Amino acid sequence: MRKRQTGLCWDDLRFFLAICRLGTLSSVAQSFGVDDTTVARKVERLEKALNTKLFERRNTGYLPTHSGEKLLRTAEQVESAILSGESELADRDLSLSGIVRIGAPDGFGSIFLAPRLAEFCRIHPQVDVQLIATSRLFSLSKREADIAIALDMPTHGRVVAKKLTDYRLGLYASRDYLAKAAPLNSVADLKNHLFISYIDELLYTPLLDYVQAVSRDIKPRFKSGNLVAQFWATKMGGGISVLPAFMAAQDDNLVPVLYPQVRIDRTLYLLVHEDNRNLARVRAAANYIYDEVHKNRALFNPAD
Repeated sequence: MRKRQTGLCWDDLRFFLAICRLGTLSSVAQSFGVDDTTVARKVERLEKALNTKLFERRNTGYLPTHSGEKLLRTAEQVESAILSGESELADRDLSLSGIVRIGAPDGFGSIFLAPRLAEFCRIHPQVDVQLIATSRLFSLSKREADIAIALDMPTHGRVVAKKLTDYRLGLYASRDYLAKAAPLNSVADLKNHLFISYIDELLYTPLLDYVQAVSRDIKPRFKSGNLVAQFWATKMGGGISVLPAFMAAQDDNLVPVLYPQVRIDRTLYLLVHEDNRNLARVRAAANYIYDEVHKNRALFNPAD
C-alpha cells in the first residue's frame, strides 16, 4: 500500500507566502483565482503537516506567529531557489510568457507608461502586464511587483537598481486661472493664490514635499494623494501646482509659472529583485521601459 505523503508542498507554501504578504484570505483568493475556502484549506494543511499554528487570526487579517515567521524565512529561500532555477531555464528559452507586474508612481505610470505598455503587449503576446500606478513604495522582497519605478535608490535588500532619468518639475496653472487671478511675479505672490498639493500625511517620501521646496508661506486649498488628480484640478482652473514637465508641458492649456525661479529636479530609478533579474519576461519589460524613457528623454527635461 502506498504511503500517504505528509511533507511540505510548494503549492501550499506559495499560498502561505501570499497570506504573509497580503494579509487576508480574500485578497489571496482573488490573487490566485480561487475561493477563500481553498486558501484556508492550504493553511490548515500546512499547520497539520508542521503540527504548529502559523497565523493569528485577527479582525484586520492574518499575522504570522513565531512559528510562522520562521517558516516565512524558509519559504522565501525556497521561492528564491525556484526563481533562480526558472531564470536559468528562461535564459535558454527564447519564448516569453507569463505575468510581469510593474509598480510605478501614479503620474509616470498613468501618463507615460500606460500608453506605451500596450505596444509591449503587442510585441510579446504571451506576456501579461499588470501595471500598478499609485503613490507608494513597492516591496520587491514581498513580490508586490517584479519591476518597481522609484524616486530614490534602495538602501538595503537584494535589489538591482538602474537610473532611468532625471526629470524636471515646475509650477503650472491653466490659462483661464491666470487670466482671472491676482498678479504673479515672484514666489512671494504665491501666498495670494489657490494652490494644489499632496496630502501631507500621505507622502510616502519627503521627495514629494514640493510645497516646502517652493515656499513655506504657501497654504494649499486643495490636496490629493494622487498626482493625476492634481494634474486635472490644475488643468480645470483649480489653482497652481507643482507638476512634472513630462505631464504638464504636453498640455496646451497649462502654462509654466515663475520658471526658472522655481525649478525642482528629481530622478527615477528602475528596480528589480536580484532573484528576478534574469527572468526573460522581466528582463524584456525592464529593457523596454528603459528604452522608451531614453527615446523620449526630451519629455522629462524639455529645452528651456
